Amino acid sequence: MPIRRSNHEFRVELTPMIDVIFLLLVFFIYAMVLMVRVDLVPMELQSFQTGEPAEPAPAATISIDLDGNIFLDRTPIDLDELANSVKERTIIDPATVVYLAVAEGPSKTDRAPVLQDVWDRLRPTGVTINLVGRPRAGGAPIPGTVVTPPLGSAGS
Repeated sequence: MPIRRSNHEFRVELTPMIDVIFLLLVFFIYAMVLMVRVDLVPMELQSFQTGEPAEPAPAATISIDLDGNIFLDRTPIDLDELANSVKERTIIDPATVVYLAVAEGPSKTDRAPVLQDVWDRLRPTGVTINLVGRPRAGGAPIPGTVVTPPLGSAGS
């Protein structure tokens, strides 16, 4: 049985080449469209108004100074009276937010036991306590913390 070989002529198929050219053309068109930056999109924004201005939630601030003294809203208070005073405020207004801050700086008094005593006295009351601290070195506050000016600063 003789083997039949046919010599095929070399030819260039244009259909795949046209597909590639169109694909490149579409790519560059989209790339040029996306390179244009839209600075301003004309849009009419509606304004909303309210009948009453928003009021901040009532707050109770507990602070511990450099000597280990405890203050409730800048009024000296005894550790034994602290839990009852805070609990009374939250009973009067359940939206009361409690902040706990420790003065920053070197001290002869160890404030860690005082802070622990305050925390232990307030924990059974069921009040949510927010610790107040300084922002990170980069300037952005740690998520979930409240940043307030230190006691005795010009704005307080």
